[in-house]
Parts: sequence; structure tokens; C-alpha cells
Amino acid sequence: MNASYSNTYEMYAGPHDQGHRLDKVLHSNSHLAELSRSRIQKLIKEGHVTVNDREVKLSYKVHENDHIAVTIPSPRRLILKPEKMPLGILFEDEQLIVINKEAGVVVHPAAGNNQGTLVHGLLHHCRDLAGIGGVMRPGIVHRLDKNTSGVLVIAKTDLAHQSLVEQFKQRQVRKIYLAIVAGRPPDRQGVIETMIGRHPVHRKKMAVVTQGGRPAYSEYEVLETFENAALLQLVIRTGRTHQIRVHMAHIGCPVIGDAVYGGKKAQWPGVARQCLHAAQLTFTHPLTAEILEFTAPLPADMKALLADLAHRQG
Repeated sequence: MNASYSNTYEMYAGPHDQGHRLDKVLHSNSHLAELSRSRIQKLIKEGHVTVNDREVKLSYKVHENDHIAVTIPSPRRLILKPEKMPLGILFEDEQLIVINKEAGVVVHPAAGNNQGTLVHGLLHHCRDLAGIGGVMRPGIVHRLDKNTSGVLVIAKTDLAHQSLVEQFKQRQVRKIYLAIVAGRPPDRQGVIETMIGRHPVHRKKMAVVTQGGRPAYSEYEVLETFENAALLQLVIRTGRTHQIRVHMAHIGCPVIGDAVYGGKKAQWPGVARQCLHAAQLTFTHPLTAEILEFTAPLPADMKALLADLAHRQG
């Protein structure tokens, strides 16, 4: 299946798609990996998917060489009320702002998170931020999960937004994370290279897959070991959803506190969130072309866990 991207994905069905339901065919396409199957089904029902220039029903069975077009509608405009909140600013100028995000803070509004997000706080701090990069996510060029802490850069101008988006796209941004994991990796250093896509059963989760995913590349180095845990430094060359958490679970060393991917092995007394921290971010300033590097210190809860692990080890 060949695809091209704008606001509309266009593709031609291959012989392997023959006889399969339309939503299944679309969901298996790597270019649509970020869309859940239910989201794809909704797009079909709402007429945003055409086959040979005609709208079809959800039950449509694909034929080889069918021309399929999927239009992703623009997000509905939200009226966001600025909210004052601590941002943990590491750097700020006229083009961008770099913050140390606390764990527990959602980056941008979405269903069920229409207040108290980082975007609400940014709109209060940066009065002219609205509209940069889109209404729903003004200034946002990348994100961290709600319960992941650490360095995040936000664009304050269209110039900065375009530059930073391109740097992330071209993998020119260096991202270093620290994670406390259950168990010990087999080697002091290693590379995890897989395909990551939607979990075939649990649609809100990601998983290592053999078909329909996108390449994901993570490098790890063991910084410290304990009796049943380890502190890792990770460099990710790609930015797939939940990449580090999925990769760590895949090698049998889930991030401690990760309730989604870690299972019982990741459950730890007194740990309320996944112990994952975006420790360092390096990129090029969009206006001056200066190489900027920002570091966020390890948060108190992860420090406390490391101290406890060292104490138990004696």
C-alpha cells in the first residue's frame, strides 16, 4: 500500500488487502498508526473516507487496487481559559520557552482534560501564544506523558514552531531520559530496535508489533544496579508514543510504577507514577542557529526511590 501525507492520506490497496474490512486495512497501514481503530471507524461513518471517490459503509470489503482516501478533519476550536500555574522555566526568549514539566501535568487539552493542562498555564504566561501551531496545542512541538517529568520546549512564534517541528522530524533533536526499571537488562549497554504500533487487542495501548507499526530505536546504558532494579540512561532516536515504556517492558525490565505496561513486576511500594524523566534536550535555536542544551535535575520522588534501593542493598 503506497501512501502520501497532507491533510489527506491516499493509498492503493494491495493484493494482501483483498477481502478485508476497510477499517482493518486502514488500521494496518503504518502511516495511520497513531489512529486507533475506533477513530478510523468514526472517520468512515462520518464520510471522511472514500473508496474510488465514493463514500462507503463501515462493512465495506476492500478490493485490490481500490483507491482509498482518508481525510483527517481539523480539530474543533476550543475556547481555552488561561490558568496561572508554576511552569518550572529553564530558559525563555522571544522565540521559545523551555520548561521542566512536573509529573502529573497533562501537556495539552483533550477529551477529559479541558483544564489544568500545561497549555492552559502557557497561555497565562505567554499572552501571545494562542494560535501558534494550532488552536488545540498552541506552541506544542513534542510532548511528555502525563506522569513523565522533564525537559520540554515550546515555540512562541510561527518561525520557531516550524523550525522545531522540522528538527524533531529530521531527528536532529537529542533526547536523553533517565528511568528506574524493575530487574536488570542483560547487558550494560544495548540497543532496542523494533516496530511499535497499536496493541492488537487493547486499543489505548501501544505494543511491539511485526506488522502495521513504525520503526522505534532506543539506546540504553546501565548507570547503577541494585538487587532487583536498575537506573538507566536512554537515548531515543525516534519518538513513538510510549516508546521507552514499551521497549523496557519488551526486554523484561519495565519502568517501575508503569501501571499500563509494567504489570505486577513494575508495582513498587510508595511509587505513584512511572519513574521516567526527560533529563536532557539538545536542539538548534530557530533564529540564532546556536546549539542549546538543557538539563532537568532528577525529581525528588525518583531520588527518594534510588536512595531506598541503595539502602536496601546495604
